[in-house]
Amino acid sequence: MKLPENKKIILFDGVCNLCNNVVTFVIKHDKKDVFRFASLQSELGKKLVAERDLDPNDLDSVVLIEPGVAYYRKSTAALEISRELSGGYSLLKNFLFIPEGLRDSVYNFVANNRYKWYGKKESCMIPTPELKAKFLD
Repeated sequence: MKLPENKKIILFDGVCNLCNNVVTFVIKHDKKDVFRFASLQSELGKKLVAERDLDPNDLDSVVLIEPGVAYYRKSTAALEISRELSGGYSLLKNFLFIPEGLRDSVYNFVANNRYKWYGKKESCMIPTPELKAKFLD
């Protein structure tokens, strides 16, 4: 599959309820149609992870890919995503001044407890027909 050159790609845990809710939230606030999505469990997600030499067993994280530019993980990915969201959510990017280690420790705490707190699906979410174009897998 050819990746869209003018879209940022969000890789997410497709079986995580919290992650799926975040994807729905991002779609709702992505008024400029900046993002496309793929689950980490999909063939495309696995391919994109491998291309960036990321450990597929160490991905309890969101990954934001800006094709031809860079990729971001964990709290940095979340804050970079917030830059593009409508409403006051773009102001969250201002938290990038906090050292990444501190931000990621909070991120890791939530990531390590996400299944316990929010639950887990048996399989990846299936987008509605209206949203299918936003998903790459």
